[in-house]
Amino acid sequence: MVAGLLLFVPLHYCWRFLHLSSPWPRLFLAWAGYCSGARVERIGIPLKRDVFYISNHCSWIDILAIAGASGTAFVAKAELRKAPVVGWLSSLNRTVFVSREDRLGVAEQINRLREALAENWSVTVFPEGTTTDGRSLLPFKSPLLKVLEPPPAGVLVQPVLLDYGEVGPDIGWIGDEHGKDNALRVLARPGTFPLRITFLDPFDPREFPGRKAIAAESMRRIRDALAATLGHDVPTFIGHDVWAGRTPPRPGEDLL
Repeated sequence: MVAGLLLFVPLHYCWRFLHLSSPWPRLFLAWAGYCSGARVERIGIPLKRDVFYISNHCSWIDILAIAGASGTAFVAKAELRKAPVVGWLSSLNRTVFVSREDRLGVAEQINRLREALAENWSVTVFPEGTTTDGRSLLPFKSPLLKVLEPPPAGVLVQPVLLDYGEVGPDIGWIGDEHGKDNALRVLARPGTFPLRITFLDPFDPREFPGRKAIAAESMRRIRDALAATLGHDVPTFIGHDVWAGRTPPRPGEDLL
């Protein structure tokens, strides 16, 4: 990874200095995912521009893999900006940092998201709001999908399924595990592991008016694809400490 940094980062800044579109963050993130042990298999065709990817979320490796496969920018928690190295690398890829607690700043965050979509051609969000074990899903939340109310002209939504297979629960960053501990544990695993990225059929968000309907349709498509992979219905994730510090949702409660 260090060798990749020494090669790709100077090239990135050279491209930026010349006002050229830089491919180097995408190539570095793909390389970092490979060094982490992920052997990515891409299924389906990712749209290259004017697309809003909506994906399930298992690990920090998700970002490396999806960026490497598509060149997308991301929406990430504001805390990531302060993380050593990772925060800086995320900024190279033009990550949009948002704070879920900043209720008064939602409009500004949505404006930044619109600008990122216009400039980067594609943006990825993880609407579950946290990571799971890859064998289950959490309800999709929709506040950040407000950028699609109304959808920018020509923009489509493309759901994405990330599947780590049987190693998902081991790779997943879940419970009260510290991020650094998870990274060290994953990097210390012997051998490699599969990661299948399935770019599902895109849909026009205008056919599902409102962010809640868009979130629900995206979740339905990802859930159906995951169920086909598992061979059974997809359970709701109830992993350790997922609801730490807040009240778990009641059955039927609106989390969108």
